[in-house]
Amino acid sequence: MTPFHLVYDREAVVPMEVGVESDRRRCYDADNSNRRIMELDLISEARDRAATRLTAYRQRMCHTYNRRVIPRAFQVGDIVWKKVKPVGDVGKLEPPWEGPYRVIKKTSFDAYYLVDLAGKDLVRPWNATHLRPYWT
Repeated sequence: MTPFHLVYDREAVVPMEVGVESDRRRCYDADNSNRRIMELDLISEARDRAATRLTAYRQRMCHTYNRRVIPRAFQVGDIVWKKVKPVGDVGKLEPPWEGPYRVIKKTSFDAYYLVDLAGKDLVRPWNATHLRPYWT
């Protein structure tokens, strides 16, 4: 099934086929209303098959993506590293992580409020993708 067939209920004829006789044009019968009615009856099935294939494709794509995702979950009291946000002149030899920080609150969207070990709170929450566990 092509997208053209799903939209217009018939196959497209390329401009080259208009000038050159092909089997499709030679065998075409303009008065074939029974075949046309049958095609219209089957179009809902063709659309259902296309929707089923699309759903299967989306599930495969989701499975492939989720296979590479590394889930991270931290609890209140865990000690973590925080990713350094590059601001200004940050050289490539600078460390990519800073810390350690302690998790003081977890939100429902895997965002964490942090405090450094001296007791200073960080203003905004940090997503789990920007945190790593601190192993001591």
